Amino acid sequence: MPDETMTKQRDRMVRRQLEPRGITDQLVLAAMRETPRETFVPRDLRNRAYSDEALPIGMGQTISQPYIVAAILQALGLRGHERVLEVGTGSGYSAALLSRLAAHVVSVERLEPLVRRARRCLDTAGADNVEVIHGDGGRGWPAQAPYDAIAVHALAPELPQALVDQLAPGGRLVVPLRGYVGGVLTLFTRTESGGLEHRALDAVAFVPLISGASPADERTP
Repeated sequence: MPDETMTKQRDRMVRRQLEPRGITDQLVLAAMRETPRETFVPRDLRNRAYSDEALPIGMGQTISQPYIVAAILQALGLRGHERVLEVGTGSGYSAALLSRLAAHVVSVERLEPLVRRARRCLDTAGADNVEVIHGDGGRGWPAQAPYDAIAVHALAPELPQALVDQLAPGGRLVVPLRGYVGGVLTLFTRTESGGLEHRALDAVAFVPLISGASPADERTP
């Protein structure tokens, strides 16, 4: 049975944090209202699940501020039929939202403990069209390319060419790129002729994108 208190908090989050900041895509707003963010935050932080902030999830990672997640989703322009690649599963919250907006989601995470936790949370949320893969997201996931949309949840020093190569014609890629100060959330659109158009969206703060070493070589506390 739905928790009425959390349902009200999700509705308040949409009205106070998202709509006033320009989130107008009704599919995105509906997904934000329906997806239980409290499922994806640590138990001791669930009273802050709908606060206007990023929250720690362990291992130096965070679950992003709701507005930033919504801004990425809106920029992707999903309409339900797309195949989506997500780089940086983290808590699994964004993947759960994507599951309501796209046909299939491949989400790649470097840190194996987060992979296991995200899979459990996504199962709880009923997101059965999401594959969570332990791997190097900076390299994408060529086995299921091309993708209609790619969302990156880590700050990249430059546009990752591997991800561009896996983007379908007409596809959209949203990635935080390192700027002179902090990061800039940037939308890239692949034209039908194979070129790229880009547009800066917002200033953001993300953990760095780590790519190159084998995830199996990483050691966790």
